[in-house]
Amino acid sequence: MSSPSRSLDGQKGDGSGTKPETPRYRSWSSLRFSKWRNASQRATPPATPSPKTDKRSDVSNTLFSLVKTHNDDYTADPDGLLETNGEGEGDSASQSQDQATYFQKQFGSMLQPGVNKFSLRMFGSHKGVAAEQERVKSFGVWIIHPYSDFRFYWDIVMLLLMMSNLVILPWGITFFEDQNTMPWITFNVLSDTLFLMDLVFNFRTGILGEDSHIILDPKEIRIHYLRTWFLVDFISSIPVDYIFLIVDLESRHESSDVYRTARALRIVRFTKILSLLRLLRLSRLIRYIHQWEEIFHMTYDLASAVVRIVNLIGMMLLLCHWDGCLTFMVPMLQDFPSDCWVSKNNMVNSTWHIQYSYALFMAMSHMLCIGYGAHPPEGMTDVWLTMVSMVVGATCYAMFLGHATNLVQSLDASHRQYQEKYKQVEQYMSFHKLPADLRQRIHDYYEQRFQGKMFDEDNILGELSDPLKEEIVSYNCRGLVANMPLFANTDPHFVTVILTKLRFEVFQPGDFIIREGTLGRKMYFIQHGTVTIIPRGSKEIKLSDGAYFGEICLLTQGRRTASVRAETYCRLYSLSADSFNEVLEEHPLMRRAFESVAVNRLDRVARRPSYQPVPDE
Repeated sequence: MSSPSRSLDGQKGDGSGTKPETPRYRSWSSLRFSKWRNASQRATPPATPSPKTDKRSDVSNTLFSLVKTHNDDYTADPDGLLETNGEGEGDSASQSQDQATYFQKQFGSMLQPGVNKFSLRMFGSHKGVAAEQERVKSFGVWIIHPYSDFRFYWDIVMLLLMMSNLVILPWGITFFEDQNTMPWITFNVLSDTLFLMDLVFNFRTGILGEDSHIILDPKEIRIHYLRTWFLVDFISSIPVDYIFLIVDLESRHESSDVYRTARALRIVRFTKILSLLRLLRLSRLIRYIHQWEEIFHMTYDLASAVVRIVNLIGMMLLLCHWDGCLTFMVPMLQDFPSDCWVSKNNMVNSTWHIQYSYALFMAMSHMLCIGYGAHPPEGMTDVWLTMVSMVVGATCYAMFLGHATNLVQSLDASHRQYQEKYKQVEQYMSFHKLPADLRQRIHDYYEQRFQGKMFDEDNILGELSDPLKEEIVSYNCRGLVANMPLFANTDPHFVTVILTKLRFEVFQPGDFIIREGTLGRKMYFIQHGTVTIIPRGSKEIKLSDGAYFGEICLLTQGRRTASVRAETYCRLYSLSADSFNEVLEEHPLMRRAFESVAVNRLDRVARRPSYQPVPDE
């Protein structure tokens, strides 16, 4: 008991002393105190305890009761070091767990569709995007949504990688014999790794099904990919050159020098041919470009037409590059026979840029059918290569002309439609042998009416919603509304309803828009031009931009009492009697306004000295 008593005395002395404890001393003191407490619990109390022993026993019992009431796992730690360390470890564990959860959520959000204009157009609203995000989470496994940010950036990386592969691979295989250099190995390993990762990602990427529905079921995605492009993608992703190089390196240790040299030469040639299987990655490039066109909903406007033409030109240049590499590779695999174009031009030992430049020149000459280079082909290999190049070039030329023609026509479809329509009009006039002056008037009418462009406006506006239709019509008739006093201080809803029921018409100088005595079935609003009202026995009245006429007969349901003649080319908007009455039934106050204007006009005409009948206008 001497050691425990020294420990207790040490605790008391430290507690009453002035010298502060160091952390090392405190931890050692805590350990000694724990041992003393355990020993005191196991010790048998003496028969005749001394006062000093009773005092130690009381302290021990007090401490033990405090420990028991606070925590059963508590160990005596006067300075609180053990408790602090425990809390620190718990906080660090929870912090690391929260951090892991945060990164997991961030990665999961990248696999879900983001809120952008493409996803909003696809799913309709923010609520629809949120519902699609929840649908992705409901599968419980990581599924890449085709509209996710991860897939978007991954497609950009793969697009750049595929373009570099399609250019660098044929060039490196053809013009460089040593393919074991570090840059070449790094490029191939990186490319093969990313393409194999893309192969795996395609099994976990949702696909666009029928009715613009995104299929996220892993089983359906797997079946669809296996049935479509998996085989081509898998073959293009196999690193065949390294497989054969490894086999060749193993055989070199077991073969003679002559056999090893011959076998190595054959394997190098074979691997060069099999490495061309990587060019099947062109299918991925075409699919990615087509997929992006669908995502961005490219139409035949100027920007998309430029993009399509650039794609076509780029594809033709890529084929020229491949043809140039093939033109040099075939003689190389034959050890450059004497009748090949490389030997005849003394380029067997030339630098790669000279060999590639001349091979590309020959390939483009053959594809464009403008010549055979410096020498015509003599060997059968060169003859067949020339024929293949000519066929490929002619096909590309025909495709380019066809695509370019369609794109140019698509740039201005309305003008093309107008030309086709006017050709029919010309054939009609020629078939009926119309006189020249009448043909000229018909030609002028089409120029003024359609101005070189023809649209099915009724069909276009009929497919739009009512708010969009009203906004378009209001914008098209903004000049008419601004110049017409009738619409200045009226209900905007009335103006909008009137404008949606107007029909555009064009009249030439001298045309009678209204004839006296006919039934009134329309009223007219003048957008541009000048008309003359010819009442019987009264002075003529001229009306111009912003005026209207013909409403009296619609109110009285009578016959026209005056004629109206166009003095210039007039661009008018007509309102039929049925539409006029329908609008005024909804707005009875405007009926009274029209009736008061009509009465005032009749009064002004009746007060004229030369008045005989009541004119319509």
